[in-house]
Amino acid sequence: MLNTELARQNMVENQVRPSEVLDMRVLDTLRRVRREEFVPPQHRSLAFADLALPIGHGETMLKPIVEGRILQAIAPEAGERVLEIGTGSGFLTACLALLADLVISVERHPDLVERARAHLAAAQVRNARLEIGDAVRDFTTGEQFDAVVVGGAVHSLPERFRSWVKPGGRLFAIVGDSPAMQATLFRRLDETHWQQEVLFETDVPYLKNAEPPRRFVL
Repeated sequence: MLNTELARQNMVENQVRPSEVLDMRVLDTLRRVRREEFVPPQHRSLAFADLALPIGHGETMLKPIVEGRILQAIAPEAGERVLEIGTGSGFLTACLALLADLVISVERHPDLVERARAHLAAAQVRNARLEIGDAVRDFTTGEQFDAVVVGGAVHSLPERFRSWVKPGGRLFAIVGDSPAMQATLFRRLDETHWQQEVLFETDVPYLKNAEPPRRFVL
């Protein structure tokens, strides 16, 4: 039988922390949010494994290491508003909500949104709002955010994602070609200037409509 609390502690101490995630707020968040309650029931025994678990529609929960590195990179703070692109299971949403003032999360698949809402309600997360939409193509918002987190890969960063970041804000995205995608932190210095830093390499599924262009071979 799985010792849940021991497995959670091992995930934090033996997977996430050795991957250069040293921010205590992030490590405490990963201890507090019950990851196993966001995992599909058939995969619950693997909730703390170093695996990307399937959640339907060809999508996966990110590995705990990647989630920890995202949270450390974007570093949400009290009083900040965060936009998450790709709700998935809702686990990263819950972690962001624990660190920030408000999270708005956008997901293409209505059934994933419904499931994530139930998970967040069960976890008593009240400062996350989920919306159904395709962020790559037609989702719109009339506001800018302190931080934007892209929960799936993009072949190249859509300009519309940049427009949702406040001057002084930051955006995390995994960009490029599989299997050596670059996890990148973009900082918006002012209305027109950006700074970017490649943090690590990884390989995760592309967001729908953000895949590489098809290459025709004769």
